[in-house]
Amino acid sequence: MNRAAPLLIGLAALLVSVIGAFANGARFFDAYLFGYLFWLGLALGCFGLLMLNHLVGGKWGFVTRRFFEAGLGTLPLMAILFVPLLFALRVLYGWARPDDVAANDVLQHRHVYLNIPFFIARVIGYFAVWLWLTLKLRRGSHAQDATSDIKPTRNLRTLSGPGLVIYVLITTFAYIDLVLSLESDWYSTIFPILIIVGQALSALAFSIMLLAFYSRKAPLAPVLTPAHFHDLGNLLLAFVMLWAYMSFAQFLIIWNGNMPDEISWYLHRSSSGWKMVALVLGMFHFAVPFALLLSRESKRRLGILCTIACAVLLVHVLDVYWLIAPSLHIHAHWLDFTLFAGIGGLWLTVFAKNLAAYPLLPLNDPRYAT
Repeated sequence: MNRAAPLLIGLAALLVSVIGAFANGARFFDAYLFGYLFWLGLALGCFGLLMLNHLVGGKWGFVTRRFFEAGLGTLPLMAILFVPLLFALRVLYGWARPDDVAANDVLQHRHVYLNIPFFIARVIGYFAVWLWLTLKLRRGSHAQDATSDIKPTRNLRTLSGPGLVIYVLITTFAYIDLVLSLESDWYSTIFPILIIVGQALSALAFSIMLLAFYSRKAPLAPVLTPAHFHDLGNLLLAFVMLWAYMSFAQFLIIWNGNMPDEISWYLHRSSSGWKMVALVLGMFHFAVPFALLLSRESKRRLGILCTIACAVLLVHVLDVYWLIAPSLHIHAHWLDFTLFAGIGGLWLTVFAKNLAAYPLLPLNDPRYAT
């Protein structure tokens, strides 16, 4: 995977974005948050799927594991890229502005938790845990490559059980802080789980696209069979259905309750064209891929499966924007595209470097011995 192209594109896009920041600094940080959260979510989705495969097995994970490991290996970069957001907390979040807190009883009640020093401390804690788990998982994988002993495989499985629980808990709190708190009067207990499912869906779609790219190259070409594609297609279908279920469940509960402090989130997404975006998401993030993935033929042919995965990933970008932009009361701006491309270029560069560092297939995993 070429690293020069995404690096050059990323640096050029970031340079253009920095120039744009002088004209509209507040809009720069709005766009930065959107781009940052998409690429962070993709890394965390790789995180969850990697541990899921270590825990339950499955040949789908054998052929995609290196993609997941390379994805979670971008978390140190994402920790560094979070730093600019620390200078924009008062721009992005109402709870970080003293005047807003003084005028809002809800913010005053939540100020014990939602305040800048405690927020920064929590973010440091989130990344500390994520990076520690990343280190343990990558060291375990490298130990497995180096020996035929079964111990590294057992250690990875033992780590992944509690690791998945920790990942879900930490990511839940992280996205309450980063996304849910954008609308300080709103809350949802389903929302963080919906975010986690979306992360896994995007990472799975991304890995399927990479598998299609490498499918005719060694060492994947002699190993890949339609059964691998079928398993990945079934898993993609499962996450598409789970995303739709979580999205509808959240909407149904809030619509049924019809409480003023709960419906505001959907009111912001049912005006000024956002309703059309919601319809697009319902159609192309669920209905169309769901219908196509019901076909056994669609799942066993890599070309068709890759096309579906590509479409799901592209629509997921729109989904992340739909989660963030209405809360900030913004609409599409050219900085959204340049900062998305800039952060993405750096992310893909680090991803490609991680992917090239080790063989594309894991070595010495006794569950897949030939």
